Amino acid sequence: MTIVQLETFLRIAETGNFTSAANELGYAQSTVTTQIKQLEDELGTLLFERLGKTILLTPAGERLRIHAEKLLQIEREIHLEVPESPEPSGILKLGVSESLCYNRLPGILMDYKERFPKVEIRIQFIMHDTFPELLKKGELDMAYTLNPLIEDDGLTLLYKNPETLGFYVSPEHPLAKKKAVTEKDLEGADLLLTGHNCSFRQMLLKALMSCGITPRIALETSSKEILKQFAGNRLGVAFMPDVAAEDEVKRKQLVRLRWKGTEFPIFSQVFIHKDKHENGAISEFVRIVRSKN
Repeated sequence: MTIVQLETFLRIAETGNFTSAANELGYAQSTVTTQIKQLEDELGTLLFERLGKTILLTPAGERLRIHAEKLLQIEREIHLEVPESPEPSGILKLGVSESLCYNRLPGILMDYKERFPKVEIRIQFIMHDTFPELLKKGELDMAYTLNPLIEDDGLTLLYKNPETLGFYVSPEHPLAKKKAVTEKDLEGADLLLTGHNCSFRQMLLKALMSCGITPRIALETSSKEILKQFAGNRLGVAFMPDVAAEDEVKRKQLVRLRWKGTEFPIFSQVFIHKDKHENGAISEFVRIVRSKN
């Protein structure tokens, strides 16, 4: 059993397709098929069920996936920490909230890559309710998230900074000129909200219900871009992190309402697994994040 075989196995599990995995890894499909056959022969069990064009993990494959992810995380840590080098190197798997990718993360990554070109950062979008498990399973090395304050005994918080949520409308929207907006002003308004599992949405709906207001939800989407497009086209009131709408406000495509209602405390936060060593690559990322605020 080799690291290469395990990496191939995980890529197939992620893509659900031998051909896609081969293309992503730069192998011939026959090479990928051979690697999996060797792995199955060594373990004495099938790892994938091949149902026509559909590839599914067997129960044995699911068990191997857990261990393979841990082994590959250890391999990344070895490359990051063992070589005697004045600067970090290796692979860093980063989970990040979409909202932080608009104006915050690009600058952070540019600085990081300029200072530490030997570190390869692999980015994955995360949701607030799933990223802790990804850290605990070793699928991510670190998470940079935007959420209400998260407390989890299985995670270590490396960084926390207060952020803000806002309500956004077209400059022509009736609420745009109002000097003070509260929950009562949202009664009957078309609301443009994030998806069911999003903590921002849950915070707002709780505040509205506490005021006896039944929300009128016109749109639900995980995409902040779509929320901004709908709000800019006078199709409702979008509720989202301020960091995601800075450019549209500067271009006067959107107006932030003068909110005087319930406060919605959120924070940008960086987490690692509680047992993970905070190596140089992680420490330097946190230092650059801190310097941007």
